[in-house]
Amino acid sequence: MSLRRRGTAAVALAVAAALSLAACGSSGDGGAAEPAGAGGKKAVAQGGKGFGDAARKTAAMGTDAKPGQWPRTITHAMGRTELKAQPKRVVVLDVGELDNVVSLGIQPVGLAPTEGSPELPSYLKGAAGTPKNVGTINNLNLEAIAGLHPDLILGSQLRAADKYAALSKIAPTVFSLRPGFTWKENYRLNAAALDRSAQAEAKLAAYDTKAKALGTALGGTKPTVSMVRYLPDGKIRLYAGASFIGTILKDAGIPRPKNQQVDDLATEISAENIDQADADWVFTGVYGDAKATDKAKAQDNPLWKNLRAVKAGHASDVPDETWYLGLGVTAADQVLDDLRSRLVK
Repeated sequence: MSLRRRGTAAVALAVAAALSLAACGSSGDGGAAEPAGAGGKKAVAQGGKGFGDAARKTAAMGTDAKPGQWPRTITHAMGRTELKAQPKRVVVLDVGELDNVVSLGIQPVGLAPTEGSPELPSYLKGAAGTPKNVGTINNLNLEAIAGLHPDLILGSQLRAADKYAALSKIAPTVFSLRPGFTWKENYRLNAAALDRSAQAEAKLAAYDTKAKALGTALGGTKPTVSMVRYLPDGKIRLYAGASFIGTILKDAGIPRPKNQQVDDLATEISAENIDQADADWVFTGVYGDAKATDKAKAQDNPLWKNLRAVKAGHASDVPDETWYLGLGVTAADQVLDDLRSRLVK
């Protein structure tokens, strides 16, 4: 049998096994980027995991292998995975993993972007190379993944727990618990699988120094910051402590309004009670097409126009791809730059 035919047959077998396992898995929405919600006010928690529970679980993940040691076993959210050699062909199943591997100097061969931002994030273009599309974070294309012959797949339990067994038939697969506020531990987990832990720690240390410097520059009395995000179907979120942006604001010592000082991902409100977004500064993001959201409706509301931040000229849009979707150290670094340019006079 020719090498070409042998390779094609191997891919076909991998895909058949993966699809068979996927069919046995849950058809639920456990990997949804945007959990469902309605108007009014309600808490939004990702993955049903409390802040402390997720933090404890992520702290136990990683490897005991020394630098350069192969094979190595990675302990992660779905169990333990052995890597026989340093991965060279990496597929990432979310933008957080994309940010992580690119920051470590690796160009992935495959990427599953979000539905709301289906292109390669602009802040990573060039450095990320030209990864092939393998579906989206909620609709993975297993055949496309297998066809790339990866030697490592990186994702999260929250996004794709029901696909883990299928993905593991294609290549060694390492899953974090969830994206968001555990982004630093997720970064360490990905770095451990790639034998680049020292580089990851150096970048996290630089981020931490930068965050503390921003807090110092803001002085003793810091302004409160409210994080508003408009999503399709009328959902409006006030992002809280258990979120990516929540960790960045906390690291910089920037205070939040009381209704955002909670250990949930966010609270959901409606356009009719947008006054709950009040703070000294209000920064807004939009997931997907702004016309499919209630942004215009909310900002036409007199309650919006009477917010302290709006009347003071302290309300502005921010890039959704870094502030909300970045989920990695490169995005976090850019968010710190954005905060400094807006808050430090």
